[in-house]
Amino acid sequence: MVSGWMRGSHNGPMMPVSEAEANPIRFDGPPRVVGLGFQVSNGELIGPVDLFDDPAFDPTREEAAKIATYIRRHGPFEPHRLPAEEMEYTSLPGVMEKLESRFEDMDE
Repeated sequence: MVSGWMRGSHNGPMMPVSEAEANPIRFDGPPRVVGLGFQVSNGELIGPVDLFDDPAFDPTREEAAKIATYIRRHGPFEPHRLPAEEMEYTSLPGVMEKLESRFEDMDE
């Protein structure tokens, strides 16, 4: 899973979309991927052709949306959110440090 084109603290399945549908509206994905094809002819770059603007990718888009929804249902934990050790640029480490005295060891 990747966390591109969405809030950097989340994971999600990549969804192939046309260039027109590449607007990342939801902050937590799924991340959208476009495919642009070019051809070189007589030393000139011809294109682009929008490779994912094809109804053949509709089942893949639907599957990515279902997977994203399933992952999202796990709540604010993994796999939807990155592991705590990768959240260092957010406020999470400071919050966890303040709450540390409230945690209880589950092994006892």
